[in-house]
Amino acid sequence: MTRPVIGITADSEEEGGGYSAMPWYAIRHNYCDSVAKAGGLPVILPHNAEVAEDFLGLIDGLLITGGAFDVDPALFGEAHRHQTVVLKQRRTAFELAILRGALAADMPILGICGGQQLLAVALGGRLIQHIPDVIKDGLAHEQPNPRTEVGHEISVTPGSLLHRITGVEVFGVNSAHHQAVESVPAPVIVDARAADGVIEGVEDPSRRFCLGVQWHPEYAISAADTAIFDAFVAASRGGEGA
Repeated sequence: MTRPVIGITADSEEEGGGYSAMPWYAIRHNYCDSVAKAGGLPVILPHNAEVAEDFLGLIDGLLITGGAFDVDPALFGEAHRHQTVVLKQRRTAFELAILRGALAADMPILGICGGQQLLAVALGGRLIQHIPDVIKDGLAHEQPNPRTEVGHEISVTPGSLLHRITGVEVFGVNSAHHQAVESVPAPVIVDARAADGVIEGVEDPSRRFCLGVQWHPEYAISAADTAIFDAFVAASRGGEGA
């Protein structure tokens, strides 16, 4: 069976250092490995917004990855930028361009961590710029233990796409974020929350496959994580995904 081509957005460093003194792209192996294990063909996408439409003609599904940076608050109508917010303008411009194109084409989309946040914004939602300022005595969403371990549990909305994919209403996830989705407009729904109320998953049931998760399922710390990639790749192949 032909593998569906999954475009995966890379991270980047403009100031150099580490790999090269010049700007460079980077992505963890486990993003690509998770796609390949689920039956997809992973292709890493550079940040060239002017050719985003051409990339869309080459891929069957779009994976927006996470990273140690934030969505520009101006994109969801905020005039104030929290002091903790870090921007990568070129990356965000590309991801937003290709994401909007994928939404217009009803292409299967999976947003992970910061990718979920950008997906929510592209769908008309708003973000919490810094969780500790809004949710007092909340969970450690920047977990102190390794990302290969559970940080906290989430509760899944019964009947949602995420519920159909995972088959469970509660499972453990890792956690590496200081921002979160604050709200989403209909028909987008919240399909998972942490015990402190933080939104952990969103989806658009009006689309073929449009799912965002706040954690990092590419670490495959549960059967639910693996099922998410299986469903995404299946949808990109032409199936329903769940």
